[in-house]
Amino acid sequence: MQRSSAHTAAEQKAFKMSSRVSGDLEEEEEEEEEEEESVNPSEVKMSQIVMPCHSNHRQELSVGQLLKWMDSTACLSAERHAGSPCVTASMDDIHFEHTISVGQVVNIKAKVNRAFNTSMEVGIQVSCEDLFADRHWRVCHAYATFVTQRKNDGKKVILKPIVPHTQKEQVEYSVAAERRRVRMVHDDIISELLSHGSIQQADNAAVGNAVAAERTKVESVELVLPPHANHQVNTFGGQIMAWMVNVATIAASRLCQAHPTLRAIDMFTFRGPSQVGDRLLLRAIVNNAFKNSIEVGVRAEAYQEEGPNRHINSAFMTFEVLDNHGKPCTLPRIRPEPVEGERRFQEAIARKKIRLDRKYIISRKQGEVPLSVPWDPTNQVYLSYNNVSALKMLAARNNWRLSSEKDKVRLYTLEQKTMLSFRVEAEVDVPPHRAFCLLAELSNRPSWDTHYQKCELIYRVDDDDFLYRVVTPSVNSGGMGSPTSANPGERILQDFILLASKRKPCSNGDPYVIALRSVSLPTHPTTEGYNRGEVLCAGFTILETKNNMSLICYYNQASPEVLPYISTDIAGLSSSFYHTFCSCRQYLTKNRLQSESEELTGQSQAAHTDSPTCEHEADRLSVVLQSTHM
Repeated sequence: MQRSSAHTAAEQKAFKMSSRVSGDLEEEEEEEEEEEESVNPSEVKMSQIVMPCHSNHRQELSVGQLLKWMDSTACLSAERHAGSPCVTASMDDIHFEHTISVGQVVNIKAKVNRAFNTSMEVGIQVSCEDLFADRHWRVCHAYATFVTQRKNDGKKVILKPIVPHTQKEQVEYSVAAERRRVRMVHDDIISELLSHGSIQQADNAAVGNAVAAERTKVESVELVLPPHANHQVNTFGGQIMAWMVNVATIAASRLCQAHPTLRAIDMFTFRGPSQVGDRLLLRAIVNNAFKNSIEVGVRAEAYQEEGPNRHINSAFMTFEVLDNHGKPCTLPRIRPEPVEGERRFQEAIARKKIRLDRKYIISRKQGEVPLSVPWDPTNQVYLSYNNVSALKMLAARNNWRLSSEKDKVRLYTLEQKTMLSFRVEAEVDVPPHRAFCLLAELSNRPSWDTHYQKCELIYRVDDDDFLYRVVTPSVNSGGMGSPTSANPGERILQDFILLASKRKPCSNGDPYVIALRSVSLPTHPTTEGYNRGEVLCAGFTILETKNNMSLICYYNQASPEVLPYISTDIAGLSSSFYHTFCSCRQYLTKNRLQSESEELTGQSQAAHTDSPTCEHEADRLSVVLQSTHM
């Protein structure tokens, strides 16, 4: 029941986001600190005025045309950085917030956020401009992955790293590694949802009057001609996407007998290249119809006169039908085909759950209440992503102010509207991988942090994510964030349910990360005698410095429960921060020494992450996408 409420809130939030117009860009600009203009040399800008030939029957820009422009802009940015031909490997989920009319201007900006070994993430921002009303608003943003083509001798093109110059670029650079992590497990999430029985089975009796899925089938063949190809004689990824949108729109129209609006495209991956002369076979069918949305599955295959069909791409597109007031209409139900249709029906439910979880978790602002998102295995990936990315974004802020310093232990503060954050840092003579191992063992924290009276492991999610219950002393009665008590001066206890997510560096120069945030668990409700606290965003970053030493930084976005502990420190009236951090430094130094075998193991692990495992997937994609050229 609790998750159903969360999903309802997510749907309402999604519709509110869709109704925002001119305030989108202005609000973002207010939230961001002023900074110098980006000097990212990979940045490419494209502006296009929407002509009637680019539009649909409603005189709105065709999404297929928009995808072609987005893909072209992103490819130019990737190739500018790589200095060699690149191909589209994948594109993350895209949510289209607004439509664009004939006569308006589309502004597209793309730049490489981060380059790995042979692949890179390109960020794409699309906004609309009304020339006559002097208005700008955001349409969508996306992240595309491009891989470099191999050289003529078959060798890889090794990419040079991106150097962030602004705070925003630093954030995108840092979080790109976490986004890659999510991409790699995207398909596994759906499989786990279905295998664990988390998805409610279809009630065929309830859809007796529904439309048969067979009626929505669409099949179309396109001949790839030179105008459809890029300078490498491969079919533009954007062109393939445009053709896929076309057949998906027809399939959705057959169900609703109206003109649908494309709202979102799920993450998709190009499985192989297509060339001039290929025939592209495009198939689409409605997988499932919900109250206000339709999911259409599309599959693209390439073939020539001889030889088998080659699977190029699959995509899942979500459509809505809007009334005259722009509100979503109620849609007819779908009756799936036996066997394969039932499978697609259930998978569509799983994808919808993932979309709602992702919107609810990732799109929420840190100040929203409640802070703690319900945890369960089905939303773990996105909770973990949000946990790590929130800490990285906080660490990347460039307007921290030094509040106090003692014996090279520095306390910084950051004020953001009604939010107060702090950072404590010091250099410690401990190798970074050893400091990471010690601090990641949260159960040991009571031995050096007096604010942690108790820390018990509730559940080990996997090798990188853990759930803990932490008990801390509360402030005196009547203090900020403390409930009133019948006995003045009585001290009560606070407890927290924390998700701890640890990450090793994805490449040289990245820090080790230990991120903490509150979650709620049905198995651990609030108990008598404890005041349930909530942590917005907290954790450690550990960066290697000279002589194999570590720069340890601890961050905390101060919730009301935390403010009483830090207000006197920030005012310079107490030194508890200093003593706690000194205790942490002593703990790390005391446990610095380890057996030679453990040391070698730690160094091997560090070296393993410096040649990042996350690059293996990109290498595999590169081989697949270029297999026809080898």
